[in-house]
Amino acid sequence: MKARVTVTLKNGVLDPQGKAIEGALKSLGVEGIASVRQGKVFDIELDTSDKAKAEASLKAACEKLLANTVIENYRVELT
Repeated sequence: MKARVTVTLKNGVLDPQGKAIEGALKSLGVEGIASVRQGKVFDIELDTSDKAKAEASLKAACEKLLANTVIENYRVELT
């Protein structure tokens, strides 16, 4: 089973890397950019077919390592 975990900063948390990307895009002449927020994506392959077990395991991984839950949100998608 495969999963994708997406980690993004919570609304209201300053995103200096997103601001830098926004500035770079504008300096490259990319038009229509209002704002940019960056995040992380983890593609994970699991050795179980039990969706409930996989989701619980991934949520634990996010809480312990993949996301700083004070300032970041995460989303787990099983495929």
